[in-house]
Amino acid sequence: MIHRNAPLTPTGRLRLARCVVDEGWPLRRAAERFQVSHTTAARWAGRYELHGPAGMKDRSSRPHHQPRRTSAAVEDQVVRMRRDHRIGPLRLAVRAGVAASTAHRILQRHGMPPLASCDRATGEPVRRYERARPGELVHIDVKKLGRIPDGGGHKVLGRAAGRKNRNSAGLAYLHTALDDHTRLAYTEDLPDEKAETCAGFLTRARAWFADRNITVERVLTDNAWAYTKNTWRQSCRDLEIQPRWTRPWRPQTNGKVERFHRTLLDEWAYQRPYTSDAERQAEFPDWLDWYNYHRPHPGISGHTPASRVTNLPGQHS
Repeated sequence: MIHRNAPLTPTGRLRLARCVVDEGWPLRRAAERFQVSHTTAARWAGRYELHGPAGMKDRSSRPHHQPRRTSAAVEDQVVRMRRDHRIGPLRLAVRAGVAASTAHRILQRHGMPPLASCDRATGEPVRRYERARPGELVHIDVKKLGRIPDGGGHKVLGRAAGRKNRNSAGLAYLHTALDDHTRLAYTEDLPDEKAETCAGFLTRARAWFADRNITVERVLTDNAWAYTKNTWRQSCRDLEIQPRWTRPWRPQTNGKVERFHRTLLDEWAYQRPYTSDAERQAEFPDWLDWYNYHRPHPGISGHTPASRVTNLPGQHS
């Protein structure tokens, strides 16, 4: 990387060197012309004579001899433990007897990405993708959420009192359709996850996206029972949508909607204690509107999902 105050870029160095070597300029004249010292002009002219234009690039500042560099055996040990146990630099440093910063540099030298960028099951780097346009792929999934009994659950009443009526309220089935390109989300609280319920949700979700100028082309689901029945397949055919399914035991393929559900739990469902399920549900439309229109999304460089949709109604409200 060229220093911001460097007087010469590689192109300027080449021009200086050619003036001296090819055209026979005196070093002092070239130095004055290019506003550098005599020794700098001599250095670039010498490199040009030895290496040609390729010699004008910056060289690494790494020393040629490093007597205190970590041995190859220790590096192999750190790399092997990382692959076998999938642990970070701090724990690797303790086991290998080196500093945490040394373990970190070893992992970098061997091209091993941070654990956060790796798949937990396989340890392989996560290959992230994003569809090119809205509607090209919509992720669909269901999140089960315990309903809050009237009077509040354990967060309001405490563990002992909340345990008595925790099973009486049942479950909420949050069906979500999330656009891959924009991260725009549509969610409904439904009584179950049967095939007919899922098919009806797909019909309403398609209409919701259509109202926002998004044509759903494909949907991606896991291999749950409801999504493999003829009811789901027929609904997709009627709506002219291509159904897709994740590979078995690979939920990360549908990771965008999985991550949305985690955000939903953290920022709405468990954000504060509620005294009833109705109270929590009453806040959901406002939260979802905030997520779609106002919340900066880390996955799309801090933009909002709505900002990625052309001419979206209510985008600037």
